[in-house]
Amino acid sequence: MTPTAPITQDVLTLPRKLPEGGLTNIVGLTRDQLRTALIAAGTPEKQAKMRLGQIWQWVYHWGVRDFAQMTNLAKDYRALLADHFTIELPEVVSKQVSTDGTRKYLVRIAGGHEVEVVYIPETDRGTLCISSQVGCTLTCSFCHTGTQKLVRNLTAGEIVGQVMLARDDLGEWPVQGDPKNETRLISNIVLMGMGEPLYNFENVRDAMKVVMDNEGIALGRRRITLSTSGVVPEIARTATEIGCLLAISFHATTDEVRDQLVPINKRWNIATLLDALREYPGLSNSERITFEYVMLDGVNDTKEDAHRLVELLRGIPAKVNLIPFNEWPGAPYKRSSGNRIHAFADIIYQAGYASPIRTPRGEDIMAACGQLKSATERARKSSRAIAAEAGLSHG
Repeated sequence: MTPTAPITQDVLTLPRKLPEGGLTNIVGLTRDQLRTALIAAGTPEKQAKMRLGQIWQWVYHWGVRDFAQMTNLAKDYRALLADHFTIELPEVVSKQVSTDGTRKYLVRIAGGHEVEVVYIPETDRGTLCISSQVGCTLTCSFCHTGTQKLVRNLTAGEIVGQVMLARDDLGEWPVQGDPKNETRLISNIVLMGMGEPLYNFENVRDAMKVVMDNEGIALGRRRITLSTSGVVPEIARTATEIGCLLAISFHATTDEVRDQLVPINKRWNIATLLDALREYPGLSNSERITFEYVMLDGVNDTKEDAHRLVELLRGIPAKVNLIPFNEWPGAPYKRSSGNRIHAFADIIYQAGYASPIRTPRGEDIMAACGQLKSATERARKSSRAIAAEAGLSHG
């Protein structure tokens, strides 16, 4: 099969300046990358493996950011680390907490760009929804994030940093000397925030290697779900190089409708996508593919759609997450009625597929699925516009 589109987008990204002094940020480096960097900074090669393990545990198990606190390292070695390295996270600009406990963080990364991160507490789990790009290339018509242009891919450090800053806010790092506590506030990660993760494959892969490492944050691969709109050439790599669970932003049962809702369908249509999923390495009933399906009134929510969806899924161990559309100002769609969503779910369920209806979370803070778009820029623009209208502009 010859892909009809580049796997990596042709997007101009501005080069990022290193922090003052050219220090290397440890956050987001894989074990191999960190070992190489430690040797380059003057760590004797014979000691590199041991030093790597010690630093890794301080940064990712204990959450320590200051080399001076790494007490099992000699003082002169701590000084060497401080001369060459830094432990930096993206900056939290603001935090909003919903009435249902959902937390939304607006996070600033290098270059002043902003992305959003959402934490969703539930009775049996805590899910962190992280972003992989600033903005998004895909322009899916029902998604608020899709109304932003792509600015750039996030680095592996910026992706890992989202997990670490959420752990900071939740107070989830263990305390030395305290009894071991196995309770995980962040028990699951979903790559369902801003951006298409498979257009930033290498950085996402390296970040997830760090997050899954047993001597640090230690989230198992089955606790991580990557959501893609269907970048077919990268789907098999996700299984072999990351090993996480897969979710597909599906949302339609005909190419005609999916072309409108998820324009990437024009490159890799439903049949091409489903062929790739049937061959997904490691696919089984215990590691099913999740199909995400946003319910849009009068667009994709008929009983005929439900029956078509069942036919399309034949032979794929799958579950279908039905998502009531989260309306946002100016959205071109409306949410399907509760009756229609339940009727749709019943047809899927009767065919033998799990069909949970997602409870919208964080709607009061625009943190719900498909709503991730920073209102900050708009607020700044409107305040400037107001000042200009009032004759207060000095620019």
